[in-house]
Amino acid sequence: MRILKYIKKAPGRGLLYEDKGNSKIVCYSDADWARSPSDRRSTSGYCVLIGGNLISWKSKKQTTVARSTTEAEYRAMTAAASEVTWLQQLLKQLQIGDTQGTKLICDNETALHIASNPVFHERTKHIEIDCHFVREKVLSGEITTEFVHSSDQLADVFTKSLKGPRVDYICNKLGAYDIYAPA
Repeated sequence: MRILKYIKKAPGRGLLYEDKGNSKIVCYSDADWARSPSDRRSTSGYCVLIGGNLISWKSKKQTTVARSTTEAEYRAMTAAASEVTWLQQLLKQLQIGDTQGTKLICDNETALHIASNPVFHERTKHIEIDCHFVREKVLSGEITTEFVHSSDQLADVFTKSLKGPRVDYICNKLGAYDIYAPA
């Protein structure tokens, strides 16, 4: 319902695609831990940019209850890594762009540590398959992980209810502009 209200208020909003001189893939991944009051499931979200232009995004309630914010964030990273892998294969087939070392950016340092740490602990055993998937992509060099401060997390718009200036900031960073607004 929130999306429909937003679209009604912004009929001239659209995405602007510009040639920014690079073709690197960058993916922002985020989760909103236990946000749903009815079942306490988290929401995963990610957005993928190629050359600074938004080309893919998703927001989805997770299928299981996460026992920690790290688990919720890691599941969001897994969904994002899966999308990035598909895009890398597509770009390779089309012989477009630079697909090695795609950045997967997250605002949870513990989730990033799990992705690069080869040692499993009792606390991560229940997300072991997700760990293997993301870690395999990191070790092969297909994906590199990077920390971003929450204030610069572009995927927030897909997982949280945000207000005015924050929404405008993220939308501008993602290339969403109002064609009716003065330049």
